Amino acid sequence: MELLERNEDIEKATNALKAMAHPLRLKILCALKSDELPVLEIVEQVGSSQSNISQHIEILRVKNIIESRRDGNRILCKVKDTKILKLVANMQAVFCSGS
Repeated sequence: MELLERNEDIEKATNALKAMAHPLRLKILCALKSDELPVLEIVEQVGSSQSNISQHIEILRVKNIIESRRDGNRILCKVKDTKILKLVANMQAVFCSGS
């Protein structure tokens, strides 16, 4: 079945792209591309304040892009769907290839 015929897939793609359409949220997803990370490590990699990163993580969580869990006093985050990771990898290949 083609993508144009699958409204559910169109909705998922649209919601994912809307959620990712902010520089900090895209950076967060790039940081999470390889593994689950604690929020403080995401803050270090992305380079913004913890409160700002936490707000953007919450947006991504509400949009079902990432999930988080508590481990002691740390909050760990990871990308929920591997399709999102493929999308981020494709965007990096296109926009970050240096050509």
